[in-house]
Amino acid sequence: MDLLNTLVDKGLRRELPTREEALAVLATSDDELLDVVAAAGKVRRQWFGRRVKLNYLVNLKSGLCPEDCSYCSQRLGSKAEILKYTWLKPEEASQAAAAGVAGGAKRVCLVASGRGPTDRDVERVGKTIEAIKEQNEGIEVCACLGLLSDGQAEKLRDAGADAYNHNLNTSEATYGQITKTHTYADRVDTVEKAHAAGLSACSGLIAGMGETDEDLVDVVFSLRELDADSVPVNFLIPFEGTPLAKEWNLTPQRCLRILAMARFVCPDVEVRLAGGREVHLRSLQPLALNIVNSIFLGDYLTSEGQAGQADLDMIADAGFEVEGAGTTTLPAHRSDVADTAPAAGGCGSKGGASLCGSAAGPAPAGDGTADCGSACGGCSGHAHAEATPVPAQPAQAEPGALRSDLVAVRRRGAGTDIAPNA
Repeated sequence: MDLLNTLVDKGLRRELPTREEALAVLATSDDELLDVVAAAGKVRRQWFGRRVKLNYLVNLKSGLCPEDCSYCSQRLGSKAEILKYTWLKPEEASQAAAAGVAGGAKRVCLVASGRGPTDRDVERVGKTIEAIKEQNEGIEVCACLGLLSDGQAEKLRDAGADAYNHNLNTSEATYGQITKTHTYADRVDTVEKAHAAGLSACSGLIAGMGETDEDLVDVVFSLRELDADSVPVNFLIPFEGTPLAKEWNLTPQRCLRILAMARFVCPDVEVRLAGGREVHLRSLQPLALNIVNSIFLGDYLTSEGQAGQADLDMIADAGFEVEGAGTTTLPAHRSDVADTAPAAGGCGSKGGASLCGSAAGPAPAGDGTADCGSACGGCSGHAHAEATPVPAQPAQAEPGALRSDLVAVRRRGAGTDIAPNA
């Protein structure tokens, strides 16, 4: 297939595909799907081998968000039955993070609901970062606190943060249909603030909100232009009690095509399979590892994920390996920016940042749809009470059909007395 050969050649050279080529990936047929996955896999292996980086979410502050993001279970007016609690103490957050590190997580993502942090909140999170790093030497920490004000990214960096997550979520053209309380430009500004402060920029998208193929291509091209080091790809979990509760638009095959398109557009960045993978990819999750090089371990923010051991088994069974502590995630031309001139047109063209994966991780390797102004990967994370098993799932969702049977609200981990699913 000439299209895929062209995209592989461009990916190996870090050359930007055309918009038409990216759209063509999304338009491929199910008969061509394995060829698409194999082509994206060639690009993935060129830059990341068979390594899979594990990330772990800690929900510092859950629910009660003043923003109106339509996809989010923590939004203003949400009737989703999630756990709500205020800030965890630094020692509580450190203890929660330890569960992920013990499971092999190389990065801990600290997420808090809200429009954005106050300076006092930033100081609080700074103490939490220090507590986590004292207990886990070398661990990477990504903060995800919402819209940043001037100087806050620098304070987080000085406290030891390695990265900052703030997702664009969808295209600029359709952003106003998803959120009214802040703008797409506000999100771009926060990613740029993080980058300018020397933090690794982590920014991604949410697919399945009723967007067009053009919207998906637009947001991924914008993420490349912003030079995000990590690109989490979330698949909408339509929570009961939110405006998008009936948006069941994804099939496993479409999810794989979206991931492949993201890999071709951003060939040498950490493409992370994030919230909603269990619900939408289901039995095809192992195929996605041929495209992505990073996943979240265990649960998300307000919904359950696959058990941590199941994630590890999946990685091993698919012939991949967990990325170890001493391994730099990103290729040298991205992680060693001090000595490397930016490649023309390639991801990593901004330079100057302390890049994702450049710090050694501690453990033996190991940001759902989480926004609410923050967003490390998906309002699909920690809650309270006993875990609810996810029932057996049919092979394919019927577009538009209500599928609340697939959503299990997270009721364990951070903010509870029940052990996390790590």
